[in-house]
Amino acid sequence: MTEKEEQLKQISDIRNMMERSSRFISLSGLAGVFAGSFALAGAAAFYAYVNGNIHYGLGRGIAYYTQSLPVVLDDSFLMFCIADASLVLFLSLAAGIFFTVRNAKSKGQTIWDKTAQKMLFHLSIPLITGGIFCLLLMHYGLFGLVAPVTLIFFGLSLLNASKYTLDEIQYLGYSEILLGLVGCKFIGYGVTLWALGFGVLLIVYGLIMYIRYEAQPKEKKFW
Repeated sequence: MTEKEEQLKQISDIRNMMERSSRFISLSGLAGVFAGSFALAGAAAFYAYVNGNIHYGLGRGIAYYTQSLPVVLDDSFLMFCIADASLVLFLSLAAGIFFTVRNAKSKGQTIWDKTAQKMLFHLSIPLITGGIFCLLLMHYGLFGLVAPVTLIFFGLSLLNASKYTLDEIQYLGYSEILLGLVGCKFIGYGVTLWALGFGVLLIVYGLIMYIRYEAQPKEKKFW
């Protein structure tokens, strides 16, 4: 190795150290894969429940019951939706914590430092705001907007936290926001778009991140 190559390697190492100190790079792509799979399973359960109950959707279709106009839903149907979404959220969070901790340990990195705290703080602000807003939509019977609005606020949360983690997060955020806006326009397809955003996109993103940052034995650069 020549002197010039040695200097370039030292500069690269310094930049990597600076990047690691300012960004949370332990996010695991497998967490996205599992979260997306759970979301698809939750969406499939929703469609199966609706199509299995003639007074909920068979005949008039799901779009009738997810329109933006104020509607009154049966308590059992509403409870199913809440339970379905809660289970998907719980399993996704559990998978995210498990695979992120495992990834951090494999790289010898700290899982709960100031950078991770900043990322979670900026991630949580739009998520909490969006959750409250969705509860208000449900209160006023605007159920058709709930699914697309969750996509929009999820995308905003990713953008807000992207400066503290991998750059690719922001592109996923843009995609989620776009899907949410489309869902606000085409009421009745919100659950389908929700499955695409929280399911397919997260799986694709997770696989890309896993292949790029975890599957390769050599050290990756984070800029």
